[in-house]
Amino acid sequence: MTKITSDNRQIPRVLISADRSSSGKTTISMGIMAALKAQGYVVQPFKVALDYIDPEYHTEIVGRRSRNLDGYLMGEDGVLDVFTHGCDSLENEGVPADIAVIEGVRGLYEGLDADTDMGSTAQISKMLKCPVIMVINARSMTRSCAALIKGFASFDPDVNIAGVILNNVGSQRHADKAVAAIESTTGIPVIGVVYRNPDLDFWMRELGLIPIPEGRKTYDRFADRIKLIETTVKNSVDFDKLVQIAKTAGPIETPAKSRFEEAEVSDEIPPKIGVAFDDAFNFYYPDNMDLLQAEGAEIELFSPIYDSKLPDVDALYIGGGTPEIYASELSLNKSMKEAIQKASAAGMPIFAESAGMNYLTKEMTIKKTGSPDVSFKMVGIFDCSTVYGSGKRVVTYTNGVFEKDTPIGKAGNKFIAHEFHHSILEDISDDIEFTIDITRGIGIIDKKDGMIVKNTIGTYVHYHGASYADFAKDFVKSARKYQKMLKE
Repeated sequence: MTKITSDNRQIPRVLISADRSSSGKTTISMGIMAALKAQGYVVQPFKVALDYIDPEYHTEIVGRRSRNLDGYLMGEDGVLDVFTHGCDSLENEGVPADIAVIEGVRGLYEGLDADTDMGSTAQISKMLKCPVIMVINARSMTRSCAALIKGFASFDPDVNIAGVILNNVGSQRHADKAVAAIESTTGIPVIGVVYRNPDLDFWMRELGLIPIPEGRKTYDRFADRIKLIETTVKNSVDFDKLVQIAKTAGPIETPAKSRFEEAEVSDEIPPKIGVAFDDAFNFYYPDNMDLLQAEGAEIELFSPIYDSKLPDVDALYIGGGTPEIYASELSLNKSMKEAIQKASAAGMPIFAESAGMNYLTKEMTIKKTGSPDVSFKMVGIFDCSTVYGSGKRVVTYTNGVFEKDTPIGKAGNKFIAHEFHHSILEDISDDIEFTIDITRGIGIIDKKDGMIVKNTIGTYVHYHGASYADFAKDFVKSARKYQKMLKE
């Protein structure tokens, strides 16, 4: 995890936002990233807020891990730290990035509160002194586009809206009228016009885009769709102007101490953390992996679907994903389920996050409208069952406190995190022990979360180590303690 550091960063950067969701900013952001890479730029992608799936697409396109930026969870120092760490990391090319592209979330000003920009894309633009390109869904609008842009530009003078890309344009005449209206009224240049094409749309599900691993397997010409987006955006956007705008970003100061600095450890043998990574489990924040390594751990990937046994590790991290799509394959891999049961019974630290927790329940039931429910046996560490398709959908910031010591946090530790899922737990045993009080959010049941059995903790909470710093520290300490216990 080598990185280059500097006290003052002025890397060219641009933030792609919109007036609302479904304006096309994700598609156009991907196209911009791909086109810049094709032109020889080393592109570092980012996503505002704690989404997993959009960053998967960014990573697929540019070959550098996309990272999340969240002003509410991370604060300004955290955002600056993650941004500079991402840009400075050497990644696949062996060199730091020379341009950053940040995809916003929802509308530019949508955030935690109605009267502040906390947690919004606008907040990130100000923290990073980053010019904003607005993507406008221009379907059925011409002069109204100008009113929209003028309103957004004047709403907060500290947000620099430096360019516009019109999406869903029906004709050249439509484009000409909208461009003339925007530029004559606001003085903000229109740097791109993307014409209406349903082939640019991606497949969606409950929580957003179809994850990359599933998309590759499920949909014909998946890679062709990504290539079409690159070609369309490349031919529709003035990249000379976009790069000029990116170069207007102001200088930013890096925090005095980075969260990603490697801890001083004297262990001769670093603890190993096995991370479940395959078609079913692939929702991880890259920064969490980097922070675990900074604390002295080694990461080893394994697959609950395809591997018959666990690697030789001192802890397990089973993250989020879409196990409901692969429930049959997970259920049929009995040797892996037994290996995880055995590791848990032996006291190995296991962190099962959201979908990972669902995998460790007794049973997973999939409900589908118009067809019978289907149930599959899972690992069975937690005495409860998972249900997908209940109609419940949770997407929220979550605050909480640990009531008891766990592998990822000690009693009294507080956190700000995120929660999003469309599963629920049923038939929860009265003997289940909970370790977390949820002060904001939903949790598993009655504002309780963090089911624990021996050293195995399962939670609906998604932690980002740049927000909850104790996650990486405590998890690696737990792995190191288990490693030493095995040697005794």
